[in-house]
Amino acid sequence: MNARTLVGMMMLGMFLGAASVHAANAVSVTREAFGADKDGNAASLFTLVNPNGLTMKVSDYGCIVTSLSVPDKKGKMADVVLGYDNIDDYIKGSPYFGCVVGRYGNRIAKGAFSLDGKTYSLVTNNEPANIPSHLHGGAIGFDKVIWDAEAIVRGEDVGIVFRHTSPDGDEGYPGALEMTVTYWLTAANTFRIEYSAKTDAATPVNLTHHSYFNLGGHNSGTILDHTLMVASEHLTAVDAGLIPTGELLPVQGTPFDFRTSTRIGDHIDAKNEQIDFGGGYDHNFVLTGWDGKLRLAARVHEPKSGRVMEVMTTEPGLQFYCGNFLDGSNVGKGGHPYERRNAFCLETQHHPDSPNQPSFPSTILRPGEVYSHTTEYRFSVK
Repeated sequence: MNARTLVGMMMLGMFLGAASVHAANAVSVTREAFGADKDGNAASLFTLVNPNGLTMKVSDYGCIVTSLSVPDKKGKMADVVLGYDNIDDYIKGSPYFGCVVGRYGNRIAKGAFSLDGKTYSLVTNNEPANIPSHLHGGAIGFDKVIWDAEAIVRGEDVGIVFRHTSPDGDEGYPGALEMTVTYWLTAANTFRIEYSAKTDAATPVNLTHHSYFNLGGHNSGTILDHTLMVASEHLTAVDAGLIPTGELLPVQGTPFDFRTSTRIGDHIDAKNEQIDFGGGYDHNFVLTGWDGKLRLAARVHEPKSGRVMEVMTTEPGLQFYCGNFLDGSNVGKGGHPYERRNAFCLETQHHPDSPNQPSFPSTILRPGEVYSHTTEYRFSVK
């Protein structure tokens, strides 16, 4: 069976409401009902399986990765992302588990920016230290809408293409933004994300993916024994509201020096102003030598399981967050409560508050231009 035949079968299956479509070498995608959003719109859950048995479940609600099962050094599979068993819990109060965030991932100071001589006011939905900011697209960001979804196959890689148009004025942003986000689960045990967007008016755009990872398994407890390498010599300093000051701080000699593999828990509670502001790690690292090409940004290893995750990206920044605000109130899959520092996020991005920081790489997309970037999460063992 060739890829074109499989795609045809898949689309026919979608049309007929079939439960699944399979290739000869175990590549498959299935689709099932996943409840409805708060307005009653039906959501779906897709299950993708690669030739090696890696399995990823993804909803068209927020492009949420609800589970991602990968093997350890003995071949035992475990689900390495935090999440919920049903859509209702995502709607009630998810801390962005597994979703696409936007129109602007991360924070914009005071929910305001100026563009081409005009000031725009955005929804403010986050207040660290009682300092208001616009976070992850606002009150109803892209994590809270149902995207159009289409299953695709390319050789031994299986994926989902998501499409959504954010209207002019959405959460205060100018311009209608047409987006395509493609998730791939590849034969090389890689979760690949391809982003593309265009607009009819100048607007800031900064899309990212927000999975919470624990390479020991989503229900295995602390991530403090994971080791981390980040290809960065500087971070964007923040104030008490976690808004960049514009200063780039060298990581050398600080708790943020992950240039060589370092246990996450070694310095997470060090006496350091930046650590105090974030309650631990919740900072954007400036990736060294950024040139817009796909390259290694970070590597994480979990010593007990032997699982390794490498992060590749075309983006200039990487937000490293350690689940400092998890407190057990988020009861996840299988009734497991997620406690403080039970997961980490590695969000590839342009730097926070870039619309108000002219020294940062620009996030302004204009008519006639194409926004495009790629991120890969590559899984292996050692």
